[in-house]
Amino acid sequence: QVQLVEYGGGLVQAGGSLRLSCAASGSIFSINAMTWHRQAPGKQRELVAGITRGGSTNYADSVKGRFTISRDSAENTLYLQMDSLEPEDTAVYYCNAVISEKLFAAARDYWGQGTQVTVSS
Repeated sequence: QVQLVEYGGGLVQAGGSLRLSCAASGSIFSINAMTWHRQAPGKQRELVAGITRGGSTNYADSVKGRFTISRDSAENTLYLQMDSLEPEDTAVYYCNAVISEKLFAAARDYWGQGTQVTVSS
């Protein structure tokens, strides 16, 4: 059984920084794309940033230049470095990974349980 667990959320003042981690564990053969999403109260979940197995990245316009996504493939861990945080970044942050559990098995989407990030003004 595959699990994704996020760490690193919390309360920070505007202009501050946080680093989120997402550790994948369990029966993992390979991990393809990994992404961070967030959902603010009363809003739909949105894509924040993504990274391919090869290291290509993309970001939502709202976080470009402030957030950096990275991954440690050896440790099956995804990171999100968040700098210059704004109150508008307040949300529950979720990691997602496309994972194959066995050779030739179809890859599936897995989600973490989410971690709260609150930015005070």
